[in-house]
Amino acid sequence: MAMKIRLARGGSKKRPFYRIVATDSRMPRDGRFIEKLGTYNPLLPKDSEDRVKMDLERVQYWLGQGAQPTDRISRMLEAAGVLEKKERSNPKKGEPGAKAKERVEEKAAKAAAAAEAAAAPAEEAPAEDAPAEEATAEE
Repeated sequence: MAMKIRLARGGSKKRPFYRIVATDSRMPRDGRFIEKLGTYNPLLPKDSEDRVKMDLERVQYWLGQGAQPTDRISRMLEAAGVLEKKERSNPKKGEPGAKAKERVEEKAAKAAAAAEAAAAPAEEAPAEDAPAEEATAEE
């Protein structure tokens, strides 16, 4: 029997509340479970002690029996210090999307054009100032 430690949803519509349960992986998400190991209330603030409550002894027991925690549960167990932190690789997470890349390129092109426009009159301005000074000196 393949055991899982996972979340079973409870609560009403738009007000989620989860039980942390040990269950057979073939059972439905909210269906029959073997043992309730704790609760998770995502509506509470992240620093609240009541957000995640687990019976860590029973979790250790089920992990020893070969139960596999889901990704969300393994993150909770890592935060509690039960499991070692895994190195996760998500190389595209910080990469902007196609539209954002286009906007950056357009902004860079506009900035380059503005810099060229600002540099061109600056070069011409001293040339214009010099004859004006000569004209005033002659008078």
